[in-house]
Amino acid sequence: MVLLTAGCGSVEQRRTAARDAAVGFERALGAQDEAAVCAVLAPGVRDELEQYSGTPCEDAVLEEDVPFVAAAEDEVEGVDVAGRQARVEFSADTLFLSRFSDGWKVLAAGCAPRPERPYQCLLKGG
Repeated sequence: MVLLTAGCGSVEQRRTAARDAAVGFERALGAQDEAAVCAVLAPGVRDELEQYSGTPCEDAVLEEDVPFVAAAEDEVEGVDVAGRQARVEFSADTLFLSRFSDGWKVLAAGCAPRPERPYQCLLKGG
């Protein structure tokens, strides 16, 4: 049991890692670095985007008009982590992430809260 818990990291380590992945995603969007954006997307999100667009992720991802935060690191308003899931809130965007074997990946981006309803997200997996 100790090994399993240690492998997941402390809550603070997971918060930091999720935050860093979200900031990397926002920076890649701002730089219009399609390959870097796609590298941070969860496999299901990439698959959904490619199926919907009929083109590779790198050709389609910037067409989704997901808002980005220019100074992402300075504009993190909150990070919530529960197990392998995280929500990172920026001033102009909210991301949902999950921890995979190769790190934190974006499950949904361009998300806006809606009263009494789930977030509405521009980029998400099925």
